[in-house]
Amino acid sequence: MAIDAACVALWSWNVDDNSFVMDERAFELWGLPEAVSVAFEELSEHIHPADRDRVRAAFIATRSVAGSYEIDFRIMLGDEIRWISARGQGADAGIVDRMMFGVFLDVTGRKQAEEGHELLAGEMSHRVKNLLAVAASLTQLTSRSVASIADMTSELTQRLSALGRAHDLVRPIPGEQGKAALLGDLIAVLLAPYDETAAFAGRIRVAVPRMGVGERTASSLAMVFHELATNSVKHGALSSTDGMLDISGRLEEDFLYLVWAETGGPEIIAEPELQGFGSKMIVRSVTSQLGGELSHDWQSAGLVATLRIRTARMAS
Repeated sequence: MAIDAACVALWSWNVDDNSFVMDERAFELWGLPEAVSVAFEELSEHIHPADRDRVRAAFIATRSVAGSYEIDFRIMLGDEIRWISARGQGADAGIVDRMMFGVFLDVTGRKQAEEGHELLAGEMSHRVKNLLAVAASLTQLTSRSVASIADMTSELTQRLSALGRAHDLVRPIPGEQGKAALLGDLIAVLLAPYDETAAFAGRIRVAVPRMGVGERTASSLAMVFHELATNSVKHGALSSTDGMLDISGRLEEDFLYLVWAETGGPEIIAEPELQGFGSKMIVRSVTSQLGGELSHDWQSAGLVATLRIRTARMAS
């Protein structure tokens, strides 16, 4: 009863022929039909390729390493991936008739939670670094357009306040999100920190269809535009006094196309590699949450990024 309550799967391992005898729960966990025994190589075929060699080496090592052991690895059941924890005793402790004993546990939920925490920690670290970099860039931009310390204090405070409002859209506080917003208003709030002073007024132009944006989609769009703006103010058109940004939109059949076009910034000599955390986060948001895709055209005059979104997702 305790074993059933703990959802523990039992196995015994013949160390001579590497065969396993398992209980019903273990066969269910591995997605295999019940049998008298199953070969280790047959089990290995279901282990995720990235973990297979590690698991094989670890099981061999258990014969000579004293003490209890625990090995976590992934198995594949069609398109489903499960995390299994195999636990037992090493150095042939408790061996009976050449059989070693242990358990399998399904730890998929725990692993997914750990991955979620790691992702959140990575995103928070990325956001903090970006906010510091953007704040420094906004300070430099503001210093070019003011005549006194008092003016700079006022202008910079306005820009940082606008940056805070934009950041709230990227990471909305539970219970404080708006139910919907207009697409143009959403983009205007996100880009306000970079186009607020008289010296730079008008260098960001927005012309998009008048349409509502639901709460979830607004958060996803905010994340994408915030990342694009952050990269632009650090490396692109928004980092230059002569830089211009045009954001246009059009509706075609079942899709909304948003085009982010930069000009007047530093000349692009070579296409950059988009391997950073922010770039991966954008791709994940666009594909999984918006049901669309984001393409980059690195022209010498500046980046032209095209975001395609299913219009059916806009209201969600």
